[in-house]
Formats: sequence, structure tokens, C-alpha cells
Amino acid sequence: MAEITNTTYNDDAIQTLEWNEHIRRRAGMYIGRLGNGDRQGDGIYVLLKEIVDNSIDEFSMGYGKRIDITIEDQTVSVRDYGRGIPLNKVVDATSKLNTGGKFDDTNFKKSVGMNGVGTKAVNAMSIEFYVASYRDGQCSYARFSRGELLESAIVPSNEKNGTYIKFTPDEEMFNGFSFHMEFVETMVKNYSYLKKGLTLNLNGVAYKSENGLLDLVTENMSETPLYPLIHLEGEDIEIVLTHGNSYGENISSFVNGQNTRDGGTHLAAYREAIAKTFKDFYKKDYKPEDIRQGIVGAISIQIQEPIFEGQTKTKLGSTYMWEKQVKGQDGTTSTDRGPTIRTFVNDFVAKNLNDYLHMHMDIVPTIEDKIKASQAEREEIAGVQKKTRERAKKTAVYNRKLRDCRYHYCDKVAKGKEDLREKTSIFITEGDSASGTITKVRDANTQAVFSLRGKPINCFKESRKKVAENEELNLLIAALDVEEDLDNLRYNNIIVATDADDDGMHIRMLVLTFIMKYYPDLIRRGHVYILQTPLFRVNNKKERMYCYSPEERDAAAKKLKNGVEITRFKGLGEISSNEFADFIGEKMRLDTVKLADEESIQDIMEFYMGINTYERQHFIMDNLRSEKELEDVNI
Repeated sequence: MAEITNTTYNDDAIQTLEWNEHIRRRAGMYIGRLGNGDRQGDGIYVLLKEIVDNSIDEFSMGYGKRIDITIEDQTVSVRDYGRGIPLNKVVDATSKLNTGGKFDDTNFKKSVGMNGVGTKAVNAMSIEFYVASYRDGQCSYARFSRGELLESAIVPSNEKNGTYIKFTPDEEMFNGFSFHMEFVETMVKNYSYLKKGLTLNLNGVAYKSENGLLDLVTENMSETPLYPLIHLEGEDIEIVLTHGNSYGENISSFVNGQNTRDGGTHLAAYREAIAKTFKDFYKKDYKPEDIRQGIVGAISIQIQEPIFEGQTKTKLGSTYMWEKQVKGQDGTTSTDRGPTIRTFVNDFVAKNLNDYLHMHMDIVPTIEDKIKASQAEREEIAGVQKKTRERAKKTAVYNRKLRDCRYHYCDKVAKGKEDLREKTSIFITEGDSASGTITKVRDANTQAVFSLRGKPINCFKESRKKVAENEELNLLIAALDVEEDLDNLRYNNIIVATDADDDGMHIRMLVLTFIMKYYPDLIRRGHVYILQTPLFRVNNKKERMYCYSPEERDAAAKKLKNGVEITRFKGLGEISSNEFADFIGEKMRLDTVKLADEESIQDIMEFYMGINTYERQHFIMDNLRSEKELEDVNI
């Protein structure tokens, strides 16, 4: 039965928010998560991208060959040399929702932003926002704070045509934020690869590409390719591909210069087209997963009025290359569509990749040898995995390992399921105590728990067959459902939750080594996290605080002052269920596991999980905190 409350629901309960207040209260609708800049998808980088995207769109239309980006502390400025915003519309274009120049394809044919929202979101979420448009000897400028207009005017100017925007994100929304320049540099590099001829100056450093996607893949390759990179260009499409000896797939995707980290219709079409073209070329029934195993590449397409899934634009949802409403002479409206993205990509790859292979017959045996090797390994591993799972079922281990969430099987959460997909998580824990604690307090609708028994094997040192024979990891693969295709991943967030002691850290590294070696794209796509659990509970008779470091502990002890008690947690099982509910809910602290494209997985695993080298010994000594340091309190 629904709970009945005594609140009064009348005319006074209906609110109308100003545009800027709506953006600030519902920030997730406009920029995804807020964050403090520690993660690549945090809101401050979305704000920067929204401004740069407008400058990129100017270049795409043939105006301005340079964009200057400056980041000083928490303030960003972006200057382009395009046409500039029409002078009398500067205030409207930056502070009125659903106002912009991209609602038809007259002035911006293949832009990223289409809804007239991006710049307004930056304005509303900035404590200081300044915009100046330079056109034909005049400057129209406006200054805002949190979306409120402070001043505006049109004055004479000697500046070259273009737009200048300077903003400082509001710390009230982005608490303690800072820009991590490695994230910004990656963003700027990607822009340069996708827009040949454009120079982007980031804090005085120029980025420019002469060979487009070929430069991107070449510079980010962390292993020696098995054959020279294939680079094919056509109208509105550019692709690159090769094979390496790593596991998984590493294919970057872009739409109108936008990095679609989560893929979408264009990436799905590209993956399908690669598999079909090689299969047809060799005239053999190779499986798609064998053809794509170890593939490295990229695809970029240009389409009109793209539809992205969400304001952050990380996944393409468009079905057609272009789609628009056309009014007939009789006044009726019809929909005019171009080819589907799937057909467009498939046709381009089928013809051009097939032609390339026929003209470069020297690489044909190398590619087929790679496909055959992947096929042989997959078939061998499949048999081993089947036997391992059958053995696990007989010993009743299979059902105890995974405590699934209702999202996958319960009709009660069917309504609004798509909204819940992003929240689905699986906690990988060690032992019955920790998994039992998390299971009691999790959100059973979206959070699953997988319990490891002891330490899994070190995948870096073992063969793929040996890994397949390992019951723990074999059942984990089944729980994630990533055996055949990463797109089948059952949980959006994979959270490693181990104890904050030596054994826990070791188990964490073993799990991450397994994922990094065999499913690196799970990390590249931002699905893998480490759960930070508190090391200390600091309390007195009136207040309780949980602390994640000795520094936080000492600060809490000073704040609570008298009668302070400090409890040191060494394992998840030591934390009561009631306490643990706070640590896996909305306030959950997660560290994203990061893997840059240019980083060598082999080198990383060799350093952390290989032979105990002199360098690793010194790394541990420099970074490891002793138990004594954790116990000492400095009040």
C-alpha cells in the first residue's frame, strides 16, 4: 500500500522555474554528472566541449582555421576566428533556451549541437560568464553570473571576426573542481585528428593533424600492428583499421567531430561491416568475434542533424544519414530521409575495404592467420569453460556466486527500465562476509553482487586455457556475459569492492589484471571502478564521521574534539550492514579505472604483476603506507 502523506497539493505547489534555475537544479539533463574533474566524463569537461564545439562548427562551415583555448586555474577562455554571433543576438544566443542558428541546415549543415542548449548550460553553471562577438569592426559583449545578465553593449572594435567566451564553473555545483590537463589534451588532440587543417592552441601549444584518423590511431597504438594500417576516406566517412595481438577490440568512433565514447549506430554498423567484408572476401564462415579479435581502428562520419542519446552526446542514436520534414505544395508535411547509417557504412566498407585487400594481397595471409588463431583459441576455450561451469553447477557453486539484481528478470522494474540501465552495477567482492554485508543493503533493483572465493589466478602469468579452467573467473565471465560480445555487458558499472588491507589490494590487482588483459575495452569505455570504503569511523556522543584517509581522520578528530573514539576498519566484513548502506548508495565513492589508448597493456601488467623488479620495489616503498602510519593520529 502506498504511504499517505499530509502535504497540501494545491495551486501553490505548481512552480515555474527560470531557464537558468532549471538548468542548475536539473544539471544531469544537460551535462550528465557534475563531479570535480577527476573523471573524464565530469561536467566541467562537458562545459568546455560545448563551447569548443561551436567553434568547431564554424570551421566545418569554412570559417576560421584557428581556435585558441586557455585554461588558467579554474577559468577557461575560447577564441575562434569564425563569423561571430550576429551582434544583436548575442544575449539571446547565450541565455534563451531553444534559441540558436542550428535548427535547419542553412548555416550549419553537419554540426554537433542542434538544440540550442549547450552554451546556455555553460552560462547557467558558471559563476562568471563573458561572451564577445566580433563582426566587421564592432563588438557585442555580455557578462553574466549564474545565467543572470549583468551588462551588455555593442562597441567599436579592431579585433578580427569571431567569438570569444570566458567562463568559470560555479564551485557551488562543481565542489572542489580542477581541470586535469591530460583529459583536455586528449579532447583537443581528437579535434585536430578529425578536422584536418584546423590548428588548436591549448595554453600556447599547437595541435594540428595532416592525416586525420590515421594520425590518431598511429599515435595511440601501444603495440606493433600485424600489418600496415588501412586508411580509407570517402564523402562523409573515414575509417582506419589493423590487427594486433592484444585481446578485445579497440575502435574509436566519432560523429561530426564528437567523440562518441559509448558508440552507437555508426560503430555497430562499422563492426558489422568489418566482419561481413572479411568473411565475404575469404569466402569462409568465420565468426564475427574471431574476425574482430585484436582489431584496432576508428571510424568518423558526418551526418545532418545527429540525434544523440543524452545531452552529453557520447552515443549516437540516429538511424539515418539525414532526416528532415518537407512541406509539399498542398501544405502537407512529409519526412524526407537519406540512407540508413547501417547501409551507408556497410556499403562503403564492403566496396573500399574489399578493393584495398585485392590491391594489397601481401597482407591477406597475415589477416587470415590472425583470424584462424583467434578461432582456434576460442573453440578450445569454449570447451574448457563449458566443463568448468558444469562442474560448478554440480557443486552448487554456480548459484551462490552471483546474487543478481531484479533489473534483469523482474517485471516490477520493467517500467522505466531504460532509465535504470545506467545505474545497473555488479560488486565484485571477496568472501562471504563482505558479499553478505553488501547484499543486505544494496538496491536489489539495480545492484548485483558477485562473491570471489579466495584469490583468483594471476592471468598475466597464465595461459588463456588455464584462465578458462579457473572456476572463479569463468563464472565471472558468465555473470558479465561478455564472452562473445562486449555489447552484451549485463551491468553498466563493474565495481571491484575488496578490503583495504594487503590481501584486498592483491585481489583487486588480480581482478583488474584479468579485465585489462582479456576485456580492456570495458576499461576504455569507462565501465570499471574501484569502490573506496572508509578506513576509519570517528565519533563522539553526538556525531559520527567516516574517513577515507589518515588526513580525513585527523581533520574529523579535530572537528569533533571531546570524547572522540576512532575505529580502524580493515575489512568490509567489519562494517555493519546499517553503516554500509551509506557507502554503496548515492554518496558512493568510486575511482574510475583508466586506460589511455596510448598506454601499453603489456607494459602495465609487466610492471605490476610480472617479476618483482627493482623499479617495482621502489615504487611500492615510495607509495605504500604502513599500518603504523594508519594508526597514528595527529590532532
